[in-house]
Amino acid sequence: MGVNSITLVGRAGRDPEVRYFESGSMVANLTMAVNRRSNNDEPDWFNLEIWGKQAQVAADYVRKGSLLGIIGSFKLDRWTDRSTGEERSKPVIRVDRLELLGSKRDAEAGGGYGGGGGFGGEPTEEEVPF
Repeated sequence: MGVNSITLVGRAGRDPEVRYFESGSMVANLTMAVNRRSNNDEPDWFNLEIWGKQAQVAADYVRKGSLLGIIGSFKLDRWTDRSTGEERSKPVIRVDRLELLGSKRDAEAGGGYGGGGGFGGEPTEEEVPF
């Protein structure tokens, strides 16, 4: 039996890119910066893929800099580059649960929507990657 579960808390690196499909489903893609324990290190960046109702929440409330908590699973997107014919791949976190962790004050300042919880407090000024 295997386990593929990832839990992250960090900040959105950009506004979500949202795509709608003829079937009525939707997907939101964005990046997330997660700081390491040491303040000297650069943050780790993750590509997020969010489907369904959670994608709509991301589209409506997540903005660059929003504090997020996610639970999801790792997957490797693979494709053939049209111009070179090369096989390419990109690691992606498929989000199963999205928590909006920013405060209402953050939302008013453009940093996200207040809500959610359960992942811990807000990072200190030194922990924010930008």
